[in-house]
Amino acid sequence: MMEELKKYKLGEICKITSSKRIFEKEYVDGGIPFIRGQEISDGSIANPSSEFLCYISPERYEELKKNYGVPKKNDILITAVGTIGNTYLVEDNKKFYFKDGNIIWFKNIKKEVYPLYLLFFMKSPFFNQQIEYSLIGAVQKALTIVMLSKIEISLPSLATQRKIATVLSNIDRKISVNREINRNLEELAKQIYDYWFVQFDFPNEDGKPYKSSGGKMVWDELLKREIPAGWEAGILSDIAYITMGQSPDGSSYNETGVGIIFYQGSTDFGIRFPTIRVYTTSPKRFAKKGDILMSVRAPVGILNIANHDCCIGRGLAALKSKVASMVHLWFTMEVFKQRFEGKNLSGTTFGAITKDELFSLPVVVPPKELLLMFNKKTLSIFNNQLSIGAEIDKLTSLRNTLLPLLMNGQVTLNSCFSEQSISGKRLQNLLQI
Repeated sequence: MMEELKKYKLGEICKITSSKRIFEKEYVDGGIPFIRGQEISDGSIANPSSEFLCYISPERYEELKKNYGVPKKNDILITAVGTIGNTYLVEDNKKFYFKDGNIIWFKNIKKEVYPLYLLFFMKSPFFNQQIEYSLIGAVQKALTIVMLSKIEISLPSLATQRKIATVLSNIDRKISVNREINRNLEELAKQIYDYWFVQFDFPNEDGKPYKSSGGKMVWDELLKREIPAGWEAGILSDIAYITMGQSPDGSSYNETGVGIIFYQGSTDFGIRFPTIRVYTTSPKRFAKKGDILMSVRAPVGILNIANHDCCIGRGLAALKSKVASMVHLWFTMEVFKQRFEGKNLSGTTFGAITKDELFSLPVVVPPKELLLMFNKKTLSIFNNQLSIGAEIDKLTSLRNTLLPLLMNGQVTLNSCFSEQSISGKRLQNLLQI
């Protein structure tokens, strides 16, 4: 039997407000972090070591705390302009203040509401649909206190709220752990790549670092730099098979799974793998599972890996190593990505990169034997990343499926964890519960 849900407006279950205005002249070089909208992402706020973070003095913070109050444990913040809807559940004893207008503050949450459940509601389609409806016709897209106060939420009992929030937070925690593991693996493989192919300290015949041990370096006029003797200057197409995307006829698109998976551009990209949204029955250009996908339209250089055979649109290119070292090719493309980002930051925006420009990007071409040695050393790291990335995608998909079903009472926790249910088996396997 489904539990009865009670409907409330958000303004009825908590106080929705903003902060006291802080002027730029009040910023100091260090002290209490002052958070703006861009510094809230993925359920967290910017680390105090962030070079972009602003600060207010401890004295000003204490004054605000005494006269107006400051965020405290279990309050919720949500970004209101720019990237709308990023949320943060305030942690215990975390001292910070935030910018008025950019962020809206949910405080004094009633005891009948479990704050973590409210946080997950703000990630749900019900919340987003109400926001989108409210923003229709707005000249400047922004959340307001009045708008948020009117949004409706359906609440089960407090005990059920806790259970639902616990299940969803366990999934999020597993995703977070997996992302941290992948970041560490990425850093490990990148260190090896930099050591071998940037610093040129790959193992010489005696197993010692080549350049540091006096290995011969020669000047290359094309690359305008020294490279190890025996290495060559080349272009990207010397080390990679490259397929430029071509979009199918729009009438062939569907979301029902008919035909082949279609990725149009970087809007489909995730952390490591793209998200399946559309299929096509008239594919033009293809990528194979395991190929590197690169955005060739703004922003140029964003990378993902195809986790299925797919069709690619004109916003993408697919790359495959000619020497069976996808790890080397991946980090080579990462270097180019950083260069493109540097151009954008300097004001020279890359709107797109053409086929000729992509094919002719200058690269250092190491001996094939060294590439195979590097691949042997790093392939297990890369494959482990792919495996963990696939698990992250499965967990994310599972969470996104469960969240609305649990919140509208369409399914119960007991049915989710039933041994007969697909979601129950997936949860138990992925979360090991």
